[in-house]
Amino acid sequence: QPPRSCEDYWGEWKHCRGLRHAFHHYYAHGELPACGRWREDYEACRAWERHRAAAAQEALCKSERARVMERQKYAPVWTLRQRPPPDWYLPLDQEKTN
Repeated sequence: QPPRSCEDYWGEWKHCRGLRHAFHHYYAHGELPACGRWREDYEACRAWERHRAAAAQEALCKSERARVMERQKYAPVWTLRQRPPPDWYLPLDQEKTN
């Protein structure tokens, strides 16, 4: 059984090709999104479901591993606290002017 349903890959591909997503991606990254990977994953998923193709299974698993590793590549922006600050219960100084 594939890691996701094939409709998920199809939906991601359709979303990636959408005008709104393309505009946002171009604005944020300066280039159009590469949507070919989602289409290839969809085709591999279909081949895995229909014919139980080992090559399609390996390609899809490799793509999913790469996607997970890419997501984990970036460190979190905020450092997580172990306990709250000692003065968490005090009122905020909203009336002070800087």
